[in-house]
Amino acid sequence: MSEYVLSIDQGTTSTRAVVFDHSGAVAGSSQKEHQQRFPQAGWVEHDAAEIWRNTREVIGRALADADISRNQLAAVGLTNQRETTVVWDRHTGQPIYNAIVWQDTRTQSICDELAQDGGSDRFKAETGLPLATYFAGPKIRWILDHVDGARERAENGELAFGTMDTWLLWNLTGGRSGGVHITDVTNASRTLLMNIDTLDWNEQICQQIGVPTAMLPEIRSSSEVYAEGHDRSLVLGVPIAGMLGDQHAATVGQACFEPGQGKNTYGTGNFMLMNTGEEPVHNDAGLLTTVAYQFGDQKPVYALEGSIAVTGSLIQWLRDNLGIISEAAESETRAQQVEDSGGCFVVPAFSGLFAPYWRSDARGVIVGLTRYVNADHICRAALEAVGFQSAEVVEAMNASAPEDLTELKVDGGMVVNDTLMQFQADILGVDVVRPEVIETTALGAAYAAGLAVGFWDSTEDVKNNWREGARWSPQMSAQDRQQRLDQWKKAVTRSFDWVES
Repeated sequence: MSEYVLSIDQGTTSTRAVVFDHSGAVAGSSQKEHQQRFPQAGWVEHDAAEIWRNTREVIGRALADADISRNQLAAVGLTNQRETTVVWDRHTGQPIYNAIVWQDTRTQSICDELAQDGGSDRFKAETGLPLATYFAGPKIRWILDHVDGARERAENGELAFGTMDTWLLWNLTGGRSGGVHITDVTNASRTLLMNIDTLDWNEQICQQIGVPTAMLPEIRSSSEVYAEGHDRSLVLGVPIAGMLGDQHAATVGQACFEPGQGKNTYGTGNFMLMNTGEEPVHNDAGLLTTVAYQFGDQKPVYALEGSIAVTGSLIQWLRDNLGIISEAAESETRAQQVEDSGGCFVVPAFSGLFAPYWRSDARGVIVGLTRYVNADHICRAALEAVGFQSAEVVEAMNASAPEDLTELKVDGGMVVNDTLMQFQADILGVDVVRPEVIETTALGAAYAAGLAVGFWDSTEDVKNNWREGARWSPQMSAQDRQQRLDQWKKAVTRSFDWVES
């Protein structure tokens, strides 16, 4: 009897497999980190083969943790770090270069070249996205330009491109022995290559960026049976039936199915999505127009997104680069030792600034330092930087959406930090709400897969499974809130114009 759904959550720092039951509760899980590679300043890479090995391992461990076999699975869902780019040989199954991670900035010169004709919004009307190093299209171009013979092989159909969803699905369904080459609409909408209205590849833009269409996967919905697991995947015969980029999966996991509903995920970066309904909404406030999800043959649902590059990774930086803390949880303990940040602000523009600024020339700064400031103040300033950046995205969304945000649903690893959540409510001036199950990214992929095979009947089942776990209400005065935000925005300007070429 099929009593569970398995979700594979391939993230920026680790890969997780989570087994969910019909109520949306976690029955078993496993997680394994992969190596972060920084070959040069601004470059970030992953070994895609390592991630595939880790995926197989966590699948097995999650099934063991739940004390079940693959025969008890109704379906498998996939969710993934989005714009991270893999190019591999269809015949050998091996990547021709390390995966270039979404945070990587090496493609700035390509984006500058493309922007010479039409500016940074050259492709925005068609794709919903500005020209930026964030997206997959320029990353593909870089690989083809820098690996000997790659462009000719790509044009001949010998190479395949995929974001991590496509790479894992191809391997789970057989790899070079018949693996399917598919992506879903949410991941395709992050490539800078897909028409946001018609949900197909824009051949003219592909040509202008320099990406042969022969290497692109087929675009499908987020919830349908793509294929069954191959014997080397540990889920032999199980339908793989859901696929969403991580932030879109969290939107589904938070049951944001109505226009105006939104969520903020606190992970390596922060990503806020607001459901805008069945028509794409374009804006000039620094937000992205993206596909939220598409279930089977239903109409796609769109979202506005505010993407923030560095939040959870800022805490990792305090731990790994500065040695101020020994583990992530210590950031809250240190922050609680002081009443405020002592006038110190940390602007973590490690790879430029994403929404709402889109300044690739920015770099990280710490400002307002005096002899009074100590490591505890810096820890608090780092946590507050997470809240400030999200507040600026909410400000942009309120300027673009029909109605202002009235409460914020939150998820991701950092939402266990009560100090951060209280500050987020304070600086937003609205309630912040955390669900009982904070594994909403993995849960959303499970829902997409389960809906495709009838494990859940409809989105009403998803709504009924969502339960509030905690709520924080603002305690800061409006005057203090505005003063702090004004100081933050002043600090942000100090990060501008740092990179000149």
